[in-house]
Amino acid sequence: MTQPASSRLILVLGGARSGKSTFAERLATTFTRVTYLATAQAFDEEMRARIAKHQADRPAQWQTVECPFYPESALREKADETDCFLLDCLTLYSTNLLLHDESATDEQIMTHIDALLLAARATRATTIIVSNDVGLGLVPDNPLGRRFRDLLGRVNQRVAANADAVYFLIAGLPLDIKTLACFPDLFPGMNDRTHEEL
Repeated sequence: MTQPASSRLILVLGGARSGKSTFAERLATTFTRVTYLATAQAFDEEMRARIAKHQADRPAQWQTVECPFYPESALREKADETDCFLLDCLTLYSTNLLLHDESATDEQIMTHIDALLLAARATRATTIIVSNDVGLGLVPDNPLGRRFRDLLGRVNQRVAANADAVYFLIAGLPLDIKTLACFPDLFPGMNDRTHEEL
């Protein structure tokens, strides 16, 4: 796939309250024109309050696009007026896809992730994607929860394989995962996006 020379994809992973969104926003502040792609949906008062706090914390000059579905459309539509896209977060986007149609197969859901990656590669902007690592906690006690855990793990692997940089946040401290990746001979292309490339 041909991509613009300045296209760059960064994945920021972490658990709840690990500092991943704060770190991603700090990365984004190094760019002049930032478009924030918000995937959250406010179904209750507590979620509305969370969203309002996130909005208040973001720089006023950032443009926000609400896109619980099809964020790739925003990537295409805003490409000429954006230096950096910040999608927060992939976890909620995957949740939206899964709950929108529970009969959809994981492969069908992954086609949406592939469309997002293709759109990110087609723009000259840097795209920063935030996601949760939910595989380090307890095994969910219900089939839907277990399916979501497994699905998000696959989603994160797909995005990480295609990212230029992957950061994992622990207690607010970022680790550069692609730089630290071990066993390059067993996983050729791990650091040049040829592993599981689109």
